[in-house]
Amino acid sequence: MSELKIGTRGSELALVQAAATEAALEEAFPGRRVDRVVIKTTGDRRTDVALSQVAKVEGVLDKGVFTKELEVALEDGRIDLAVHSLKDVPTVLDEAFEIAGVLPRAPIRDVLVSPVEGGLAALAEGSRVGTSSVRRAKQLEWLRPDLQVVDIRGNVPTRLRKLADGEFDAILLAEAGLVRLGHSMADGVEVGGVALHFDPLAEDAFFPAAGQGAIGFEIRAADEGAREAVAAINHRETLLRVIAEREFLRLLDGGCHTPVGVVTSLKDGVLRMAGRVFPEEGGAPREGAAEGGDPIEVARELFESLA
Repeated sequence: MSELKIGTRGSELALVQAAATEAALEEAFPGRRVDRVVIKTTGDRRTDVALSQVAKVEGVLDKGVFTKELEVALEDGRIDLAVHSLKDVPTVLDEAFEIAGVLPRAPIRDVLVSPVEGGLAALAEGSRVGTSSVRRAKQLEWLRPDLQVVDIRGNVPTRLRKLADGEFDAILLAEAGLVRLGHSMADGVEVGGVALHFDPLAEDAFFPAAGQGAIGFEIRAADEGAREAVAAINHRETLLRVIAEREFLRLLDGGCHTPVGVVTSLKDGVLRMAGRVFPEEGGAPREGAAEGGDPIEVARELFESLA
């Protein structure tokens, strides 16, 4: 079998996700050579501006701030597949590329991290909460309008350090990233002598992003060899759920910086979806729900159910 080249960002979390991909490929294809190519993206480079503004500043397609350079490497043949946090991938891809598969999904919840235990309810009025996500910011402003929502940049360890240093009273992170970095929700973490507590927010109360917790594989659409490799490690249940979530975003014409939350489950062949869409100008969201067997149809029904 030919060598397989995988592309990844260089953050600690991205490298953990690349290692998980390599382990899955080794199990599926014992002895096959897999080379890792680390690529720095626009989003990694531009930490001087808010994440929601990076695309505008750089002239990059919404969400493409973490994928553009990986797609260039795919196009040039330097890599055969790109390993992504799926929530960072543009809703609509150029026809030359496609998401061919995913690994089994990690937990999808958002987590409030704070020196204070008790979650959102325990935060004092006026507390400063750091997040780079418009979706998280809008839900915070809706649920706790008394809080100060402040932009934060950096990888997970950097954000935890900023919290421990007192720049924020709390921050919001994805449970998937924390778990993949070896953290326990029950134990929390100590940073610089400061004990930080993890309080996961129930996904039916604080809606996650489309694709949250999923590691996705982007390939050249015409590359049948890469497609076969990904098919061998693809997790069908996760793929069906994220297809529905991404289709819902597409129908909304939404991207990384659109304040949309969506939650799915799949049991006995029935896909259930619920969505929460916040107006750009603020205020209460529109919500809806749908269920069925076909992910594209369920996404459409959810879109049409929004009220």
